[in-house]
This record gives sequence, C-alpha cells and structure tokens, in this order.
Amino acid sequence: MTPAAHISAAIDILGALNERRRPAADALKEWGQRHRFAGSKDRAAIASLLFDALRKSSSAACVMGDSAPRAIMLGALREARGLDVAAIAALCSGEGHAPQPLSAEERARLETATLDDAPDPVRGDYPDWLADKFAEAFGSRAAEEGRALATRAPVDLRVNILKGDRSQAQEKLSHLAPIPTPLSPVGLRIAAGHGRGPALAAETAYVKGYVEPQDEGSQLASLLCAAAPGEQVLDLCAGGGGKALALAGQMHNRGQIYAYDSDGRRLMPIHARLERAGARNIQVRAPRGATDVLADLEGRCDLVLIDAPCTGTGVWRRHPDAKWRLAPGALDLRLKEQASLLASATRFVKPGGRIVYVTCSLLIDENESQVAAFLAAHAHFAAQPAVETAQTAGLPELARFASSHGAGLRFSPATSGTDGFYVCVLHRR
Repeated sequence: MTPAAHISAAIDILGALNERRRPAADALKEWGQRHRFAGSKDRAAIASLLFDALRKSSSAACVMGDSAPRAIMLGALREARGLDVAAIAALCSGEGHAPQPLSAEERARLETATLDDAPDPVRGDYPDWLADKFAEAFGSRAAEEGRALATRAPVDLRVNILKGDRSQAQEKLSHLAPIPTPLSPVGLRIAAGHGRGPALAAETAYVKGYVEPQDEGSQLASLLCAAAPGEQVLDLCAGGGGKALALAGQMHNRGQIYAYDSDGRRLMPIHARLERAGARNIQVRAPRGATDVLADLEGRCDLVLIDAPCTGTGVWRRHPDAKWRLAPGALDLRLKEQASLLASATRFVKPGGRIVYVTCSLLIDENESQVAAFLAAHAHFAAQPAVETAQTAGLPELARFASSHGAGLRFSPATSGTDGFYVCVLHRR
C-alpha cells in the first residue's frame, strides 16, 4: 500500500468509528480482517494516522470547518504531522487508492485557517463537557495542557533493578537509542516517531525481564510509595501488576506484596510477568466468590496502594480515542468507586502505616477533592506534605510538582513530560 492509500484507509476507519462508538483498536482489527492484503507495516501506518487524527480531531475539524472523517484527516495531517498544503495535495491525487484531490475550499483552509480565536477545548482537543473541569484544574493553561495530551507519547521503560542497573539495560537496548528518563532514576525513554514503536516482545532485554514498559509518570507514582524492604504491602487494584513489580524491585524481594484486584481477569497477566522479572515477594490474591481473601491482612499493612480506577484523562496520549468516548456518567461512577476504595483501604492499614492514592487523571474531582472528602470522614488519617513525600522517596526535586489545589503531587505531559498522574500519601496516625 502507498502512503496515500494509508490515508484513505484511515479515513474509512474514522467513518466507521463515527457510525459506531467503540475502541479504535476494535475498528482497526475489523478493517484488517476485511483487507487481508494489508501487511503489518501497512496496518501500523494506518493506525498511526488514525490515532493522530483522533488526537487532533477537534482542532482539525475547526481548521477545515467540517467534522467529516475526510476533513478531520486532512486537518490532522497539518496539525499533527506538520504537513503543508503542497505535501497534503500531493497525497490526495485521486489516483488508485489515494483520496480525491483537494477542493479549492479545502486548499484555502489548509493554507490560511488558524485556531487563534477557537475556544480552549478546540485548541486543546478535549471534549466540550470537560471545559469547566480543565479550567478548574489548569486555569489559563487549559489549552496548553490539552495540546500536550494530544501529542504522541514516547516509549518509556522501567529498568528492573532485580536484574541489573539502568546503564546495563541501556547497553542491552543500545540499538534502539534509549536515553535515561529525566525524573525517574530507573527509567529509559525511546523517542516517539510516526511509525510503530519497537517490538519489545522480540527484545532479549524484555524477554529476560531487564525492562518493563511503564510510563515515567507511573514509575514516579511507584517510587513515591517509598516501599522499603521487609514491609507488608497490599496493592488493592493491582491489575496486570505493573506497580507491584516496581515495588518488588524497591523492596529487593524482601517483605511481602499482596496483589489483589476485584476483577480476577485483570490479574491474569501478572503471573508471566512475575516469572520474567524474578519477583519472589509478590503473592497474588484473586477474588474467590464470597470468600474474604484479604481477611488475614486486616490491620497488618505498612502500605496500601490504591491505583484507582478513573477517567484516564492523564493517559490520552496513549489512548486518544478514549477521550471522545468518555461521558459525564463515567466520572460519576469513578468517583463512587474511588471513595469506596479509600474507605475500604483503612481496614488494612496498621497504625503508622499509609495509603498511597494514585490516579491517572488530571481532574480535581478525582484527586484533591476525593482526598479532602476522605480526610474529612477519617480523622485518624492525615495527608503527607508533598515536600516530605518527595524527600522520603529520595527524589526531593519532585517537590516542585506539589499540587496547588490541595494535598498530593501532580504530573502531566505539559509540566513533567510524563502521562498525567496524581499521587497522595495518607498516613494513619
């Protein structure tokens, strides 16, 4: 397939997403099943175009004065790929499987349209219904934060210190030109491109457990837990185990981590990851019907980690389709789940222990306001100052990311170059 044919295919898939609201990955898979001639490189190129269009769909539609799939793709070629009108016109020849030639109006808009007078949600490419939420969180910087969330994310890797240090992992992956992450002392970063990222599953360093894919923001959230060797730790929303594995490294396989998730299916990937990483102090606690599988941990834990279910507004760089599928009702549901998890975590924390509350959201409702409500209802807990949290983790420079809206620390693509994360440490008196 030619680059022009890739654009036509991406336009078709955008149209399918307009007709039926679903994850973009599902639409891509369905297109691939119907077009068996497309090779893996073709599918990767089409996916890249599609996700760029989804990242920039609001600003692209504004540029073109039209929200049709073709218009969004043309606008995204300018806004996301930086192509000028001549380059775009060359791809739209109408020959073979190329898109039809540009109309006079399309050419004019690509040449002259600006976003100068557009509202923040358009300039920042986020849903209109979140305008007030972003303004509350970021003030005059709302559009800037949105634009950062609409860029391509790099490939970040966490070095497994149970197997070796960062310089050793960097050497093993030297052919991918990784560089140290600026904030995490255990991270490596591979620059984002317009093509597909590296095939990590085929890399010896990954197969042998020297590295794990993990955004630098998620690495920082794990490091700020300050898990120490010998501690008893409960990961209450362990999912695939990414943060539990990071904690195992911090604890040097000493002490015990209990990895639990209310949905046992989400825990399934953890078993292979444990073996690959050489993590020996993680005990998986899958739900078993009405049995209380965590009863023996009551009042015993030094640390309870809540990697809370949330709207995921902080990870839109990696899941750009999710921001357009997010509905106000989802926020209400997540707020209830988060409050319930915080309340249930108190059962397991011993006196002097701590809860670390983490989200990959940038909304105050899910972060500072959620913590404030918890503290108002639980007088025997107190929020640790952000400066102290950073110092305790041995990362004092992170204190500059202290939230201005309340307790905790905030990270975002615009401020820290990471995915969006919120971290707050809550000590039991």
